[in-house]
Amino acid sequence: MKIVLVSRIDDTNALRYTAELARDLGGLGHEIVLEEGTARELGQEGIPFEEIAGDLVVVVGGDGSVLLTVHQMKQQVPVLGINWGEVGFLADLEPNEARAFFAANRNEFQVERRMRISLSVDGKQFGDALNEAVIVTDRPAKMLRFAVYVDGTPAERVRADGLLISTPTGSTAYAMSAGGPIIDPQIEGILIIPLAPYMLSSRPHLISTGRDLEITLDTEKPAHLVIDGQSTFELEKKATVTVRRSDQPALFVHTGKPFFEKVNHKLRNL
Repeated sequence: MKIVLVSRIDDTNALRYTAELARDLGGLGHEIVLEEGTARELGQEGIPFEEIAGDLVVVVGGDGSVLLTVHQMKQQVPVLGINWGEVGFLADLEPNEARAFFAANRNEFQVERRMRISLSVDGKQFGDALNEAVIVTDRPAKMLRFAVYVDGTPAERVRADGLLISTPTGSTAYAMSAGGPIIDPQIEGILIIPLAPYMLSSRPHLISTGRDLEITLDTEKPAHLVIDGQSTFELEKKATVTVRRSDQPALFVHTGKPFFEKVNHKLRNL
């Protein structure tokens, strides 16, 4: 099996662990390749994110490291996260669990598909999000106006600090902090949450991916679209953001840990 290793590079212990894991996996007969930034820190040669290809990508880091990896891969490869962060909803294994998992699953593993959302602005493709996209003003303490259209019908007009567009996977991330519900990641829907809305009647909406969803920026104030905290784009006044289910879902290795067991464990230990 060809395995690509990615490590957070701001933590020497994570890098040391990644180097040890590379030796262990090589000893199990796997072909090991390092991502370019990880390889550089370990004094080796590697490949850039855009060229990642293989049977499996193992990410040693927190949710941010996993998001960065998924965000930058041109073609999605199954990902397994080893938690070297604080919460790690996207990183199923703890460092002390990884070696036993690989020893028990040498040649095959189950893969779970996670829906992503594709975002375009006025017909121009901007990217895909695994967790969320958020529209915010670039001027602090200034509110924005949004019009939400579902199947061409006005569904909501919102005045708020911003608008969060989340996947079910992202419901345990920014969306949860913003007051949204926890959603089973097997559900295919798009969650819309106003951030600090002016009107109490502005509530979250869960919209089927089978519907056409558009969000119009109904304001003269400048704003930004931020995708998974990784990419930021400036929005023109009166811009229209179209949200669709991405043709490329993220692929995650299923380690046997039920989703709601992870929710219960991780939220109780924050």
